[in-house]
Amino acid sequence: MSRVVPAIIDVEASGFGRGSYPIEIGFALEDREVKSCLILPADSWTHWSDEAEAIHGISRDQLREEGLSVRDVALFLNEELRGKTLYSDAWSFDSSWIGRLFEEAELVQRFRIETINKLLTPDQMENWQGTKKDLWQEFSLSRHRAANDVRVLQETFLRVITA
Repeated sequence: MSRVVPAIIDVEASGFGRGSYPIEIGFALEDREVKSCLILPADSWTHWSDEAEAIHGISRDQLREEGLSVRDVALFLNEELRGKTLYSDAWSFDSSWIGRLFEEAELVQRFRIETINKLLTPDQMENWQGTKKDLWQEFSLSRHRAANDVRVLQETFLRVITA
């Protein structure tokens, strides 16, 4: 019997802090289906951090070639996630970047984002980082790509709640 897992969202961005914007969004639904997409930055989105690019490995050229428009991504997210609550382990960043996406698209966000901490006890939160670190080694996936991150986050959740 499979355990119920929360829907998870993860956002990769052009940088950190003021002026940064989302460049990739991934989510894993309760049935563990994973989807992700790259985002073609809006013309007014100019901030770029070479340090952030070194972490996630997504170049501006890749976004120009493979990215979907801001509006298309916002429409896709609303279609796939309408009425759902998704959880993030970086809530303040992810919710801010999603907000920026929907503001630029001039659309209302039809889903909620909450911190994963709301679902965990203090003991489970204490085990979160170590469990996640172990899973990255076990899965041998590229880190800081949204689809991989949400897979690892869902598995981390399952392991910490059963530990």
